[in-house]
Amino acid sequence: MSSQDNSENLPSEQDPEHGSVERARDPFADPGLPPHKPRVQDIDEAAARRSERVVAGLFMLSMVATVAFIASFVIFPIDKIVYIFPFGHVSALNFSLGLTLGVALFAIGAGAVHWARTLMSDEEMSDDRHEIAAPPEVREKVMQDWADGVRESGFGRRKLIRNTMYGALAMVPLAGVVLLRDLGTLPEDKLRKTMWAKGKALINMNTNEPLRPEDVAVGSLTFAKPEGLEEDQHDFQTQIAKAALMIVRLQPENIKDKRELEWSHQGIVAFSKICTHVGCPISLYEQQTHHVLCPCHQSTFDLADGARVIFGPAGHALPQLRIGVNSEGYLEALGDFEEPVGPAFWERG
Repeated sequence: MSSQDNSENLPSEQDPEHGSVERARDPFADPGLPPHKPRVQDIDEAAARRSERVVAGLFMLSMVATVAFIASFVIFPIDKIVYIFPFGHVSALNFSLGLTLGVALFAIGAGAVHWARTLMSDEEMSDDRHEIAAPPEVREKVMQDWADGVRESGFGRRKLIRNTMYGALAMVPLAGVVLLRDLGTLPEDKLRKTMWAKGKALINMNTNEPLRPEDVAVGSLTFAKPEGLEEDQHDFQTQIAKAALMIVRLQPENIKDKRELEWSHQGIVAFSKICTHVGCPISLYEQQTHHVLCPCHQSTFDLADGARVIFGPAGHALPQLRIGVNSEGYLEALGDFEEPVGPAFWERG
């Protein structure tokens, strides 16, 4: 199709001076704004009051849902499963948290939208573009427009909406604060204590039987756990990560550290198995040098000299457990470790 044919389809008008000569109208002409139609809330104060109550009700619903979210953490145990149609069997805690937080956020959004659509000014205005750097008179106009917007929104006049909105926005962040509970309970002094206590027998990790002094040969490395700790317990991994013990028998004359010798029994010494670098389990023993080596980063400890660090990134010596023999002839602990076990504890506190 030719350009002449295209021009015939454009709007045209008669040129009064030349009669038959036509020219195309501007296809991008500003169509202008449609006439403003007032809403029922603009002309009926009772309707405006009803909308105000709806918005306030949504904000209050958000506050109630936030309280329910926090209460769900207290009411529902983490392992409680319930049947909810049509979802089936779900976690009561997860479902309640998702439902209440969703309602809290939705109610704030719905309240804000309803407020804007029914009570805030809906008159459309157009303004010419201007330079990015606004002159003083434009800045004054912007501030005046802001003040006009605040006045037209009824934010200052409709105190019920304002106050309930403040309440909803103030309470919703509490849901995030409560989520910190998922980080677990506060450690208190749990990092400073293990299951070892006076009178607890040393149980061989391989045979699950209590150890006698004659069971530990010179030059051997034996791993032990405290009496009463079983692998089927729910907190076994948590407890063994602090209480794991390695036992070595040295010739008493080869022990250089005085306290180590006092805390041993017939040359049998017991040290924490947990490396003081990043907590790896120590498992390599050099019989001739009495050194133990962490396989992760090669931290090396001298068991004949208080398990002090002689190589590698570990920050301090392995804690020693004071041991003795009970009336039945079994090795037993004479207390807990005197310093916390594990990596970098001293640097943390």
